[in-house]
Amino acid sequence: MEFSAQQIAMLLGGKIMGDANRKVSDVGPIESAHEGQLSFLCDAKYLPHLSQTGASVVLMTDSIVFEGETNATLIRVENARAAMGQLLALVAKAMNPAKQGVEQPSFISEGVAVPEDAYVGAFAYIGKNVQLGKGVQIYPHTYIGDNVKIDDNTILYSGVKVYYNCVIGKDCILHAGVVIGSDGFGFEPDAKGVNQKLPQIGNVIIEDDVEIGANTTVDRAMMGATIIRRNAKIDNLVQVAHNVEIGKNTVMAAQSGIAGSAKVGEHCIIAGQVGIVGHITVADNTTIGAQAGVIGSVKEEGKTLMGTPAIPHKEYLRSYAVFKR
Repeated sequence: MEFSAQQIAMLLGGKIMGDANRKVSDVGPIESAHEGQLSFLCDAKYLPHLSQTGASVVLMTDSIVFEGETNATLIRVENARAAMGQLLALVAKAMNPAKQGVEQPSFISEGVAVPEDAYVGAFAYIGKNVQLGKGVQIYPHTYIGDNVKIDDNTILYSGVKVYYNCVIGKDCILHAGVVIGSDGFGFEPDAKGVNQKLPQIGNVIIEDDVEIGANTTVDRAMMGATIIRRNAKIDNLVQVAHNVEIGKNTVMAAQSGIAGSAKVGEHCIIAGQVGIVGHITVADNTTIGAQAGVIGSVKEEGKTLMGTPAIPHKEYLRSYAVFKR
């Protein structure tokens, strides 16, 4: 597909600086893009690349001041990164359009209704009393247990496993290998010190517009529900234990883990390899730096924490200066 700078500007509501007829058919990073590619610039530290880039068209955040010269046509927008995301979403949709129909061999339990615009890939298994919403995409080798509900336009990529009684909302994306509703880690030693399993009879509830990365596990609750709130975004290789609640709009990076019954607030940022102990609460708008270990409740909103045990960011920097000496 080929688009002119004029077409892109009209789509994004941007202002053109340069030749409106420049054409692009591909995308590339600003430091290595070449003729025919579209790039973006959302941070002033990349400005030196703008004078040298081979990109034909560059989306540029309007607040960035540029007084140099460039061969690229600039399209000024409010947020270049968000605008690039909007364009990439259109490209991705064209490259991987929604599928329809039921491929064979696959197994769908008797009485389960598959909407006409839904897709069930080969070797998928759908259990009893499953409810599928409109436009649901179930890729090959996916397992959906009994009594599961999946709402409209949700995508389950290949190899996803959803255990019985779990609920997944609208417009969610579960990437390959995600496991929803496996047993929580619950054991109690008996009088002889032998670990006895505590049955995990709750479920997992995933609200609308949640995305979960490849090979992440969300355990079912012992009782009640493990809950992932609306618009939460979880990276690959993350562990969410039983009865955890993750607030809406919270993001969680790879190799992090939350232990049982912890409650994470809204709009939190959890960086890579963070560990959060069980039975604590993390206030809204908390940022937790990479490899931090949170061992107690975070009660005040808007804090940035680092280190193990996690402490406020400024305290951590002062402490680290001592550690190095």
